[in-house]
Amino acid sequence: MADGILFVISAPSGAGKSTLIRRLRQRVDGLGFSVSHTTRPPRAGETDGVEYHFVGRAAFERMAAAGAFAEWAEVHGNLYGTSFAALEAEMSRGRDVLLDIDVQGALALADRVPGAVLVFVAPPSPGELRQRLESRALDPPEVIERRLAAARTEMAAAGRYDYLVVNDDLETAADELAAIVRAERCRTCRRIAWLDGWSGGSQP
Repeated sequence: MADGILFVISAPSGAGKSTLIRRLRQRVDGLGFSVSHTTRPPRAGETDGVEYHFVGRAAFERMAAAGAFAEWAEVHGNLYGTSFAALEAEMSRGRDVLLDIDVQGALALADRVPGAVLVFVAPPSPGELRQRLESRALDPPEVIERRLAAARTEMAAAGRYDYLVVNDDLETAADELAAIVRAERCRTCRRIAWLDGWSGGSQP
């Protein structure tokens, strides 16, 4: 999987990560998106194979036991995992891939895939995060409180990521994400093949 760049994006629930990823893919060409597996039931408007591969717990556990996942974790009582097959299919062709996964999964994956680029998306404040969770009207109050408690734990791990994007203004945050992708593509270590052409005496 060394040919493509793996961009791993994490955020507390309600930080706007999914919207930012859609904006990023509109701004930057050549970005694949690896669809994770989950035991969570689909929400209204979600389609199997688009937002997630929705599977039963028994099927997920069989995949995990068989070593099918590059990472997997249990979050809010549901299992989430990223399959090796999905990553390899994209990255072996030199395609850069976006992964939308939680903090546990991101840090586990970084240990297994050297060179992965970790980006943390944060809400501007705890109060704003609460307002966003309440305004989307998807969860009862007790679930919102659990998500806020989880967000505090997740924010504590943000310092282990390569980049931090604060989603205060959506367009600004999307521009910052696009800048991160473009900068990573310009790293010298990723352009060795181009430099090798010069070592052979090529003329500009």
